[in-house]
Amino acid sequence: MTTATTALRPILGATILVAYVMSSAHAQGVPASYPNKPVRLIVPFAPGGSNDIVARIIGYKFAERFGQQVIIDNRGGASGIIGTDLAAKAPPDGYTLLMMSLTLAVNPSLFKKLPYDTERDLMPVSLVASAPLILVVHPSVPAKSLKELISYAKASPGKLNFGSGGAGTTPHLAGEMLKSMAGLQMTHVPYKGGGPALADLIGGQLQLMLENIPSTLPHVKSGKLRVLALSGLTRSSLVPDVPTLDEAGLKGYEIVGWNGLFLPATTPNAIVTRLHAETVKSLAATDIKERLAGIGAEGIGNTPQQFSTFLKAEIRKWAQVARDAGLKAE
Repeated sequence: MTTATTALRPILGATILVAYVMSSAHAQGVPASYPNKPVRLIVPFAPGGSNDIVARIIGYKFAERFGQQVIIDNRGGASGIIGTDLAAKAPPDGYTLLMMSLTLAVNPSLFKKLPYDTERDLMPVSLVASAPLILVVHPSVPAKSLKELISYAKASPGKLNFGSGGAGTTPHLAGEMLKSMAGLQMTHVPYKGGGPALADLIGGQLQLMLENIPSTLPHVKSGKLRVLALSGLTRSSLVPDVPTLDEAGLKGYEIVGWNGLFLPATTPNAIVTRLHAETVKSLAATDIKERLAGIGAEGIGNTPQQFSTFLKAEIRKWAQVARDAGLKAE
């Protein structure tokens, strides 16, 4: 199974698009004073994960462009459901934003009842970034390559535990795909955020994880973790010597995490247009490009319509994956 990476490519003609949407926003009457107070950007996970990192990168540029403080509000728990529900039910005035990940598209398949309707209650603004994960193991695991890990796992069924920041998160899905495609018996251990899971991996309570590059790389360099492979189909400039899982023998393996910006569904079109324009301009800034590249991510900046179409396709795709793998929330 592959990810539709073409849907994650930056759109062409960003300068022309920005000019158009800014003009359109003005024509629709975006208040000249907007925003005239701090903006809240909800991150429905604990600090330290990829969603939180991307939110802080884009929030920094928003604050610079708005001339207003952008407050990162971490509301972790329940696989992102708590924070997402808070954002979906916030006043639709442009002062509450949501940065959410692939988990948003997976939760409808894992939970029988959500307190919000993913497609009805949220307004997609833009895909912000995408990035691969990195497969790391605790040094106690006697494997220095993907093939050795698979051999060890098959010789010791049920002995390996892999962690994630919660059921339905990208690291969880990546681990389930590894289990399924390699025919392994491993146990998923969900945490309330990637940070606590990574801490237990370093401590030896877990044996492996597929996690974002920036949070894991320092521990690889210090010798606390060993890196085996990447989850995307192309190598990362941050770890150029590390092969992809596809290269390392698990042909067709690909999962790339994404992060997107949302508003409450009934937010006026003029504000949606304004925030989309600011997102595209922010992603075009040299410092933001460099900061995203520094975490192994690529800026996207597609339109609300493109993002909405992409989200619907992701929901359908992961519903099929969940059925095939028998996934359910722990």
